[in-house]
Amino acid sequence: MKNKKVTIRDVAKEAGVSVATVSRYINKISYISPETEHKIQDVMKRLDYKPNEIARGLAKQKSNTIALIIPDITNPFFPELVIAIEEVAKLKGYSLILVNSHNNDLKNPKFWGDFQSRYIDGFVLASFEFNEEILIGMENLLIPFVRVDRAVDAHTTNSVGVDNYRGAVMAVEHLVELGCKNIAHISGPDVFTPAIDRLRGYRDTVLNYFPQQEPIIYKGNFTLDSGKLLTQKLMEDHPEVDSIFIANDLMAIGSLKTLKTLGIQVPNDIAIIGFDGIQITEMVEPELSTIVQPIYRIGVAATNKLIHLIENTSDPEEYQLDVQLIKRESTLGFKPKS
Repeated sequence: MKNKKVTIRDVAKEAGVSVATVSRYINKISYISPETEHKIQDVMKRLDYKPNEIARGLAKQKSNTIALIIPDITNPFFPELVIAIEEVAKLKGYSLILVNSHNNDLKNPKFWGDFQSRYIDGFVLASFEFNEEILIGMENLLIPFVRVDRAVDAHTTNSVGVDNYRGAVMAVEHLVELGCKNIAHISGPDVFTPAIDRLRGYRDTVLNYFPQQEPIIYKGNFTLDSGKLLTQKLMEDHPEVDSIFIANDLMAIGSLKTLKTLGIQVPNDIAIIGFDGIQITEMVEPELSTIVQPIYRIGVAATNKLIHLIENTSDPEEYQLDVQLIKRESTLGFKPKS
């Protein structure tokens, strides 16, 4: 028996019961007498039999697997989110599948069909563009999901996010307190709620402090290259700009690169602040001021919320988490122009 892989049939034969009885014991799907349970336990231990987890999942209609759908694995925000989700999932007895996907993939019915065939118990969705096709695809899965980051929706209970509007207000007010008077914004795509809320917070705050000014807005796409290219265009169009609030840290790092190439000193000539709080903001030169999202806590809250939905238990998790302003070199050394 030790020279070949032990099967459920071997266990049944050795225990003197049917394969169906062993299956019922393994999957805990019906009553078996204590005497039979002990007999099966002894045989499984003696033969060192390990049940097939995939088969168990199919029998129980549960795989103890969750998925995380993200839009861009190269953005350092998402690996930090993955760490939190994977740690909590493992602690709760679940494994994690990572799906790197673009919104065009999500619009494809085949994507959702392939996704369903993986026997996922639930998923965390961080990549989302609001349209009917995606909603239909998600609803047809008939499995629980939780929205975070770009997919967040304040009008649903299956969502975990931060106060993006308040974070933007904090960022712009910090620039105003430094003496900045011409504050531009490089936004994210206007199909994502966080980008919309950050833009709204920027616009409202600028108009509050400088009611005669027209807000200066360039729409980016949350990528490094977007930050580089739009900063180039912004400085060509508006050389009077003395500060930029940028909708995520990755674009802000791209902005720093362009400004250095142009010979514009940060923060002496222009102050820069981002949004997210990814770890790399401490490694660039100058270190980047940013609005910090509690990325780890978002992952923990989202995973706990998802598992509560899967297991039909009460959900104590909150929807909206606080953000924090971190002041670093990219703003603190700004010198207002007289």
